[in-house]
Amino acid sequence: MNITLVPQRNDNPLVVSRQGDVLTINGEEFDFSSVPDGATVPEDAIPCECILGPVHRVDGNLHLTLILPRGPRPEPWQTDPEPIIDPPDGDIDLPTNTYQTVETEKVEGGTRITTTTHRWHQEPEVQETFEPDPPKQDSGDNNVEA
Repeated sequence: MNITLVPQRNDNPLVVSRQGDVLTINGEEFDFSSVPDGATVPEDAIPCECILGPVHRVDGNLHLTLILPRGPRPEPWQTDPEPIIDPPDGDIDLPTNTYQTVETEKVEGGTRITTTTHRWHQEPEVQETFEPDPPKQDSGDNNVEA
């Protein structure tokens, strides 16, 4: 199976897995096992917005093109992605947008904030900051009589 990726500005998720000649795209199965060698399935016969163009079988291998969603500021690996050649069965590793997760933890004197940046095929970058609690306000009940 050879998958060509065409980047497109789009916030929709794309999750793809493979089991033989069956692709599962965003939870929907597309079974191409009945496509004989040398045959082409036209785009309009495939009810999937993520598949762009026809699907061909050449020398026993399926060839298809998927739209690769990318954010407003694409990562370098998303602007000109390499084709995916003969991916193993299971989830297909697609070039993804960078995203962050933020965790907060209340600690003595304030809050610890851990921000983790996740980039495709890179180790996560972790940054910790500390936000102190605001100073306690004087209630004004401490008047001393002279």
